[in-house]
Amino acid sequence: MNQRELALNELRTKTMNTAIRYIWVTFQKEGIHCYPAAATDPNLATGDEYDVSFLASKHRHMFHFKVSISVTHNDRDLEFIQVKRWLENLYKDSILALDYKSVEMMADDLYQEIAVKYPYRHVVIEVSEDGENGCCISYLNNLT
Repeated sequence: MNQRELALNELRTKTMNTAIRYIWVTFQKEGIHCYPAAATDPNLATGDEYDVSFLASKHRHMFHFKVSISVTHNDRDLEFIQVKRWLENLYKDSILALDYKSVEMMADDLYQEIAVKYPYRHVVIEVSEDGENGCCISYLNNLT
């Protein structure tokens, strides 16, 4: 191998060895949503094609979640089926609630629970309304 190939090989190895590894799970929950400010905020109740004042009324969504949690090796120190079941049970057991919250609020609430059960991990949470529009928040733990 020439010098360039050796350097590239070393870089690939270093990059792979320092990579942040994640497992991810998805699940869905039905919820009721309402954004009262949409009825009166002139940036939202525009009276034209961009008007979203209807969001002030209660309406149903299927909230889609994708949760990524960092792991320390390739043999998975967290089993995703167990993580998924635990996350779903947070809503089933009424530990967390969806209704009347923004997707960002839902992500923050979910992160709080994950951080207690799985401390010192990076977590990325995506929450969408009906799989179309949503948020993605990266909670990067600097203590690891």
